[in-house]
Amino acid sequence: MTYVNFEGVCKSFEDGTVAVDDFNLEINEKEFVVLVGPSGCGKSTTLRMLAGLEKLTSGDIKISGNIVNELPPSVRDIGMVFQSYALYPHLNVRQNLSFGLSLQQGKNRLSDSDIEKRVDELAEILGIDDISEKMPKSLSGGQRQRVALGRALAKRPKVILMDEPLSNLDAKLRSQMRIEIRRLHEELGMTTLYVTHDQVEAMTLADRIVVMKKGKIQQVDHPLESYHNPSNTFVASFLGTPPMNMVAGKASKGTFIAIEKGESKTNFKKKLPDEYKSFEGDCFLGFRPENTSLNLNAKKGKFHVVGIESLGSESVIHLECGKIKISAILHRPDTSFNQRFIGTNLKIDIEITDEELRLFDSEGNSVIHK
Repeated sequence: MTYVNFEGVCKSFEDGTVAVDDFNLEINEKEFVVLVGPSGCGKSTTLRMLAGLEKLTSGDIKISGNIVNELPPSVRDIGMVFQSYALYPHLNVRQNLSFGLSLQQGKNRLSDSDIEKRVDELAEILGIDDISEKMPKSLSGGQRQRVALGRALAKRPKVILMDEPLSNLDAKLRSQMRIEIRRLHEELGMTTLYVTHDQVEAMTLADRIVVMKKGKIQQVDHPLESYHNPSNTFVASFLGTPPMNMVAGKASKGTFIAIEKGESKTNFKKKLPDEYKSFEGDCFLGFRPENTSLNLNAKKGKFHVVGIESLGSESVIHLECGKIKISAILHRPDTSFNQRFIGTNLKIDIEITDEELRLFDSEGNSVIHK
């Protein structure tokens, strides 16, 4: 069941900047949706409009079928976790968790004993019951984030919003908190909208990801679908490290031929899979580095190695053929590879299976968005 709706939502600022442009999205109840994109793409502004912290320029936002455009944040039944944690420095952990509950009025007001019980439950779920008397300044980054999350969950809101909540943590803590956040989502059945510029967070946390660029949605899909079948070259290059290899060229009679400065370069061409053979004209051929195999025994190689990034279990091999630059991932690399190719004129060839090729038109849109 759809629980949150964005219908033609736009946001422009006084200086004329369009932060969000015709944003349409349905979020199902208990779904975990991640907004991802580069800085300035409008993802945090979108989150703030849903929270009631930013006015819409046009369009509607609905929660449970009701338009909330003019409702104050306090009555939207939303909890929010900020990047800065926003903990009250003069209150200990337990007091931070209970603060919002103690302010509730009317039918939502809990008795003191019920507040104590709920705080106990939250502290146990979040694994912070042993630090409940500590002050925020004495907590680690991970502990502060758990307290901030607990405070947002205390009133049991129907929707949880998270704005770059892990950006201040180190890599190890981010990994731990990703697991923790996803576990809590499953355990508590929250509808969650999460904002990040980190594609790893997006890929590992989301039921669906919304890729944004300059205020516009580029693709809404399951993380792996967006990764393997991007709707355009922006999504293809944004998701993945290294990004998808992209070669400019022309498709003709079922064959892709690379082009440099208006001239065909027949030393890089590729037969196209059946689903692309009917396409004719300027285009981009895309393929992932992990799907790019190196043929070290080719009689007439086309590419030479310009750099190697050794990452332990794998190496990223950077290759060039004229102006064409691509990357390949070599798993379990042999140290002799570096000695054989770096600083030499030896050339190698690449191989990509038909199933891993993606074709984009001259505007950068997928020819066949599977």
